[in-house]
Amino acid sequence: MRATESPAGTGGGVATGGDAERLRRWRMVLGGGEADGTGHTLAGQDAAMDAALGALYGGGSGGARRSSGERSAGLGGSAPNVARWLGDIRTYFPAPVVQVMQRDAIERLGLASLLLEPEMLEAVEPDVHLVGTLLSLNKAMPDTTKETARAVVRKVVEQLEKRLATRTRATLTGALDRSARTNRPRHHDIDWDRTIRANLKNYLPEYRTIVPERLVGHGRASQSVKKEVVLCIDQSGSMAASVVYASVFGAVLASMRSISTRLVVFDTAVVDLTDRLDDPVDVLFGTQLGGGTDINRALAYCQSKITRPADTVVVLISDLYEGGIRDEMLKRVAAMKGAGVEFVTLLALSDEGAPAYDREHAAALAALGAPAFACTPDLFPDVMAAALEKRPLPVP
Repeated sequence: MRATESPAGTGGGVATGGDAERLRRWRMVLGGGEADGTGHTLAGQDAAMDAALGALYGGGSGGARRSSGERSAGLGGSAPNVARWLGDIRTYFPAPVVQVMQRDAIERLGLASLLLEPEMLEAVEPDVHLVGTLLSLNKAMPDTTKETARAVVRKVVEQLEKRLATRTRATLTGALDRSARTNRPRHHDIDWDRTIRANLKNYLPEYRTIVPERLVGHGRASQSVKKEVVLCIDQSGSMAASVVYASVFGAVLASMRSISTRLVVFDTAVVDLTDRLDDPVDVLFGTQLGGGTDINRALAYCQSKITRPADTVVVLISDLYEGGIRDEMLKRVAAMKGAGVEFVTLLALSDEGAPAYDREHAAALAALGAPAFACTPDLFPDVMAAALEKRPLPVP
């Protein structure tokens, strides 16, 4: 293999092109110093990227690099330093990586308080986790920051609605149509598969055809069917992403005339945010992330609002760490299911996978016919469609 000079942005003398790139990547991962074994130094954009990574993931504090070449850590807790760093990482890394680094900075370096400054909010890359952090800071947020914070939250909400709304409406409209079968359908509403199965006894061999004495079709949900959905959301701090997604879905469901939607959030108190469902940003700023958990009290409130049990779906979104009365909670779930309510338990509504949760309570709910599982936002429309049709849930 022909020897070439190292690519621009790396040092280290002569190496093959492939070897030079490999050493460059290892140097970026290992962070420099004698122990990394690469013998490479960085220059130009590579050095700037390394400094941005070192400020967050290095082992020391202070500047971005030390003269010895070792990566160090620290943004100094200074708003100008943090704002500059936020700008740097948006320059050097794609948005998904930026979002991860921002989240790590908030958790590792305690930068949450700096998000109370408008200029800082304008520099960040908005995502679901940032929204959760802002909501947890809502009560401490000064008036000068609130409008900027709402703008950041609205941007994320609009992105989620664009991603999720169309499919949710299409999936649930289909489910409602199928749940409203009629024996006098219009031609374009005929369910041909069910019609053929219902009339197999009328098969005429000589003509090789079926006489459809009875037509089976889909009703029109917007005119003939109305379902009730209750979203009951745990607003403890660990459920932040789920609260964001559930608020968006609540607004989408509320926009469908065939579904009556109620949204309830709870910690040790219960708050009904149904009157804010026309704007999920208002819903989110009506929550208060953190605090304890009283699932039993929340379910008691939801149960009191159910008027048509056989046409109602209750979705409990919680990690099931109950601070209230466990046995009463299970009795309420059993009573609702006994009355005909479809009860769905989601341990999380997010892309993060299954969180920590109370396994004993999850097992008890499963024994009542209400399996508890984590659900991604993309799967949620299918879960709701199955619940509306009273068929088995698509548990991952």
